[in-house]
Amino acid sequence: MGKKTDKAESTKQKGQLATLKKVFHYIGKYWFFLICSIVCAAVTVTLTLYIPILTGDAIDYIIEPGQVDFAVVLGILKKMGIVIACTAVSQWVMSVCNNKIAYHVVRDIRRDAFERIQILPLKYLDAHPYGEIVSRVIADVDQFSDGLIMGFTQLFTGVITILGTLLFMFRENVGITLVVVCITPVSLFVAAFIARRTYKMFKLQSETRGEQTALIDEMIGNQKVVQAFSYEEKALSRFDEINERLGRYSLQATFFSSLTNPSTRFVNSLVYTGVCVAGAFSVIRGMVTGVGGISVGTLTCFLSYANQYTKPFNEISGVFTEFQNALACAARIFALIEEEPQVEEPEDARVLQNAEGRVELSHVAFSYVPDRKLIEDLNLHVESGRRVAIVGPTGCGKTTIINLLMRFYDVDDGSISVDGTDIREITRKSLRENYGMVLQETWLKAGTVRENIVMGKPDATDEEVIAAAKAAHSHSFIKRLPEGYDTVLSEDGEGLSQGQRQLLCITRVMLCLPPMLILDEATSSIDTRTEIRIQKAFAKMMEGRTSFVIAHRLSTIVDADIILVMKDGHIIEQGNHRELLAQNGFYAELYNSQFAMSE
Repeated sequence: MGKKTDKAESTKQKGQLATLKKVFHYIGKYWFFLICSIVCAAVTVTLTLYIPILTGDAIDYIIEPGQVDFAVVLGILKKMGIVIACTAVSQWVMSVCNNKIAYHVVRDIRRDAFERIQILPLKYLDAHPYGEIVSRVIADVDQFSDGLIMGFTQLFTGVITILGTLLFMFRENVGITLVVVCITPVSLFVAAFIARRTYKMFKLQSETRGEQTALIDEMIGNQKVVQAFSYEEKALSRFDEINERLGRYSLQATFFSSLTNPSTRFVNSLVYTGVCVAGAFSVIRGMVTGVGGISVGTLTCFLSYANQYTKPFNEISGVFTEFQNALACAARIFALIEEEPQVEEPEDARVLQNAEGRVELSHVAFSYVPDRKLIEDLNLHVESGRRVAIVGPTGCGKTTIINLLMRFYDVDDGSISVDGTDIREITRKSLRENYGMVLQETWLKAGTVRENIVMGKPDATDEEVIAAAKAAHSHSFIKRLPEGYDTVLSEDGEGLSQGQRQLLCITRVMLCLPPMLILDEATSSIDTRTEIRIQKAFAKMMEGRTSFVIAHRLSTIVDADIILVMKDGHIIEQGNHRELLAQNGFYAELYNSQFAMSE
């Protein structure tokens, strides 16, 4: 049991060291501010430690009533004023440098995290709740930032204050200084003891906070479904359970971290007491014997140093506690930044331009989960300009084929080629630019209607945008909006109906008119009358373009050149509408069942 604990402790320490190295890598880019901060910290501490010496000197010139050397004391006070002013300026410059380091590092980390999200394989995003990822990029980085600022501001000054104070005290009196040095290790032991126990709790706190954010994001995003199925009580129960764990971990982390201040203050009191006793005896010995003692002013200086010497231990202990939280948060965000990205493109990857649209799937095998097969030995050859419809029951692999064609996922085995080139040898950007895709799920960004339409063609003219909108039958409802094409939409098009959002997504593709099209239940949210118009627009748009159409309503794909009937990841039937009906197989069964239902 002891060996396991030691091994776990060793692993944790290695993890913390690795995280620290990554943090220093980011900090190293701002070495100028770092050096300025260290220099200002040294200046601040030196000037701060010089003030007790001036104070002690002033006290020694105040001997007794009637024997005060006012001229000298006034000169010392002027010098103290100058030193205090210089100290304030130095502290301000140090704070500016520390803030610049912290906020620049946080900016870089967030940028790197967001850039990594853009190149992560979809399987990672599918396997992690969006709220948990958002929590890492926002909340964890904020916590890390707070710890970093506190660390720079207090750690530098604290360490330099301790070293500087010791030097000044050794200069004044070695004996009393040794008393201080002997008691110091107690404070270090207390700080280390508490720090070891806080990291684990702060790590659990950070992870649970991410879990809570994910649940809140999920419930708010699907509130209609929650209420429609009376899931409120279960949602509250799940939230209460996570919230209870978060409260427990936070309480434990706060409890251990709150032990730091009283513990170190107790040690500080021991140091102060030791200086008082040793200094008092030294003053008395000097007054009695006249040899080897110190003056009252020097004792005052030592007592001031004792306070200044012990104060950083309080601050550093607090920094270590906060730094444990910062490291735990940093470890989570670095884990995201270092996630394995999608497979890199070869250096000589082809840029696909004006594709002819010949698509071939050869012995394709793919599964989302290794031990659960989905698509096996799938073969398909599509000539340029052909319209291919894919039908089949839910879960048979229709949308998966679209994901593979767009290379959102890579095949496990076999190959997919466009115009005779394996898509793994084509740049993802150029491959996707040659596809126009309209999905059942709509996505609109926060911005104007026009900005949402021109996403695929930013340089489009107003005339082109309006022509595409008229072709997609969205122009009439856009003109009814308060500002027409300049109407600002909130995230995901709140305020528009689902059908209107779908029409805008269709307009987006109408504007680009790429050589290949993918329509995945593209008219599922549109009324029947508009759907008939859209189908005519689609028919015109698909002329001369290779098109893949997924539809559950089979009446919408009767004119397709090829209909692929899928079941359990395999193409079980293939042909046009008449041929498949003549076979009287699975397609005929599906079509007749829908026809009977409509009747």
